[in-house]
Amino acid sequence: MKDKNSLNFNITPMDLLEKYIHENSSAEDTLLHELDRETHLRVINPRMISGHIQGKLLELMVKMFRPQRILEIGTFTGYSALCMAAGLEEGAAIDTCEVDDELECIAQSFFDRSPHGHKIHLHIGSALEIAPKLGGPFDMVFIDGDKREYPAYYNMLMDKGLVRSGSILLADNILWYGKVVQPVAHNDLHTQALIEFNRMVVEDDRVESVILPLRDGINIIRVK
Repeated sequence: MKDKNSLNFNITPMDLLEKYIHENSSAEDTLLHELDRETHLRVINPRMISGHIQGKLLELMVKMFRPQRILEIGTFTGYSALCMAAGLEEGAAIDTCEVDDELECIAQSFFDRSPHGHKIHLHIGSALEIAPKLGGPFDMVFIDGDKREYPAYYNMLMDKGLVRSGSILLADNILWYGKVVQPVAHNDLHTQALIEFNRMVVEDDRVESVILPLRDGINIIRVK
């Protein structure tokens, strides 16, 4: 018979730390918890969802910076958009772009059920085509789309008037499971693009930035 301590044999210190972080952060909203569960049941690669801790960080950053216009590149099932919308003042809005039209139904259904859903405008298609038509400037941008297009997103935002002095850009998955510091295969376009994006940002004297090692890394960028 196993003793009670053997039941925790596979629990690592990082697992315990993750549990501690969740227990000592504000609780997850009920609708967001349902969306997380729905995503894991119905969607391929559900780990792409922002999740509770990152979502709460986005909500608090929105409350602190008080943006009037937010652009999100990569809606997925809508978790991050709902978190940011919860932090928005009335009259402010989010334009969120998702290239996968099969995710539209899930995301929109949860937007419709949220008291903050009216602040969110969902666009289906490439952000590189949609965002310039929306016009700028945006006060905050959350980048979480196709990793291969991160350099193109950055050039679009900085060169087409979609951001201004004081705008905040948040680029997700910037550490890419640690692959950015490992030898990169010639056909690994995702990692190559993320390395190029981080290089572009740190060498751009128009911005200042810091990489926050939360989950898969967030590059927090402020336009000077």
